[in-house]
Amino acid sequence: MFDVLYRFPEQVKEAISIGESAPLWRQQATSQRYAFFGLGGSAIGADLLRSYAAATPGSEHLNVSVHRGYHSPAWIDSDTNVVCSSYSGETEETLSSFDEVRKKTMRVMCITTGGSLGKRAVTYGMPIVNIPPGYQPRCALAYSFFPLLTIMGRYGAFDAKSVRLINKGVREILAHTDEVRDLYASSTAKNPALQIAKKLVGNIPVIYSSSDKLDVVNLRWRGQIQENAKQLAFGNLVPEMNHNEINGWQHPKAKAKGCSVILLRDPDDHKRNQLRFDAVHDIIKSAVDDVQTLEGKGVTLLGRMFSLIYLGDWVSWHLAALNKVDPSPVPVIVQLKARLAKAR
Repeated sequence: MFDVLYRFPEQVKEAISIGESAPLWRQQATSQRYAFFGLGGSAIGADLLRSYAAATPGSEHLNVSVHRGYHSPAWIDSDTNVVCSSYSGETEETLSSFDEVRKKTMRVMCITTGGSLGKRAVTYGMPIVNIPPGYQPRCALAYSFFPLLTIMGRYGAFDAKSVRLINKGVREILAHTDEVRDLYASSTAKNPALQIAKKLVGNIPVIYSSSDKLDVVNLRWRGQIQENAKQLAFGNLVPEMNHNEINGWQHPKAKAKGCSVILLRDPDDHKRNQLRFDAVHDIIKSAVDDVQTLEGKGVTLLGRMFSLIYLGDWVSWHLAALNKVDPSPVPVIVQLKARLAKAR
């Protein structure tokens, strides 16, 4: 896991190269609908693409949706661009969705290391984006996101303004992650990832972000803490949590005191949400053990998103070490899959 995190800048470069040479959908669609199917680490790249496109000038025309389940939406038709993503190629929900969606459209692309999904793509003549094997799906974030981003740029999904922002964002990501990786990997007091992790030991992290900028970054933080550190983590989005969850911090008081709240903020959050974040901080600070506010680094939204993702990944690694657990294996998930396999 250490090597995966440390080599992230190199993975980004390799992933972009994969996207530059990957096959495209067979012909230009007249619609701007993109439907992605995947679970867990195989879906996070599509989630990031959806969130980024929705918040980026010049990309507002895209209709991007991500689906986690066994079925495909009824609205998918022959003019919908589809991506089925399964790192192993064996995700049963994604295979089920593939079997349904291929009957609705031939515009299906698969991103995988092979497995059953790769075989089915070959059988039905679907383009395949081949990504490197040997990783845990959550460790292959660069390979699940940047090929898709590059492919959609080549396909003409983004306008010229968006492409310039993307290219600038990628440069920021590469520069920032290369600059901070030695610091994040260290055990010094100046390492922010380690200091954040120390505040989470023995507590339940609760992560809040806006719903329109960092919702998927929020999801990534929770997932990495859960899988790498084997620690409970929860979260919600502003402004929705202001209408319900914020009231729940009153009881049970002892349990609330065992929580550490992290506010993931972006300078381009809606002005009203910025006020909401300030209010949330002040309202709940006395009810919980700790409240931390974090902002991404960079001029572009893409750069800021990945600076927070990279920080969160290292936080989860240090938290695993503090919890004295190996961050790589996920034995409970393996146990669950084995039980499901017996029930077929």
